[in-house]
Amino acid sequence: MKYLLLIVLILSTLMAKDEKQKVTIGAGPFMQTQPYKNVDNILIASPVVFFDNGIAYVRWSRAGVYFLGDRDDDFSWGLSATVQPRVYGYKSSDISGMDERKNTLEGGVAFSAKVHKAYIETMFLTDVLDRYEDFIFKTEIGYDFEFEGFSLYPSAIIVYQSSSFINYYYGVKKSEEESSGFKQYSPNSGVQLGVQTYIKYPFTKEISALVNLRVDKLSNEASSSPIVKDDYIYSSLLSLTYSFYY
Repeated sequence: MKYLLLIVLILSTLMAKDEKQKVTIGAGPFMQTQPYKNVDNILIASPVVFFDNGIAYVRWSRAGVYFLGDRDDDFSWGLSATVQPRVYGYKSSDISGMDERKNTLEGGVAFSAKVHKAYIETMFLTDVLDRYEDFIFKTEIGYDFEFEGFSLYPSAIIVYQSSSFINYYYGVKKSEEESSGFKQYSPNSGVQLGVQTYIKYPFTKEISALVNLRVDKLSNEASSSPIVKDDYIYSSLLSLTYSFYY
């Protein structure tokens, strides 16, 4: 992933117009609860990068390159090729008798549009590493609020997850039934709903605190799995960022 981000920034520098571009970089702890029985929550150090010059972009840990689009102050839109990591799953030692469900990398096509401070983004993503070997379809709608002293960016998220996705991360295979003690479970496709917000508080013109808070409700197909204990996934990021122009 770090090499992809480097390539995106180099290509953007070579192709961008002769004007300064804003880059925000930072890092901080990322926490995500696990809906599975007897599986510890995820706690990792996460890099944070935000950059968009109309040719390429990085949004937290997702990167992309535009191949169609237009930008102005009142309205902008873009079609892009994009890639992002998927932090999901568990080790075989976490749930006795179950095979490991691994993290993966997703890639696909994204459409984004922004009118003043309202925005929408839709993505069709496939499993690049062939973990769940299928696709998801995600739409996010949000609004940018600017207050004196801080900024707030709430959004609502809907994710259609294919049956292969839910089977990989929440299913129980026939071969796992006896060793795990869970009954075989082969769910269909489903829809996961979520809400999130970014909160930005500047200390100086360059340095800010950035917080991300998110809640996702599992689809009925996922929450009905015998290995699932919680219908919700909670995640948060607390980071310190530095912004500059180049």
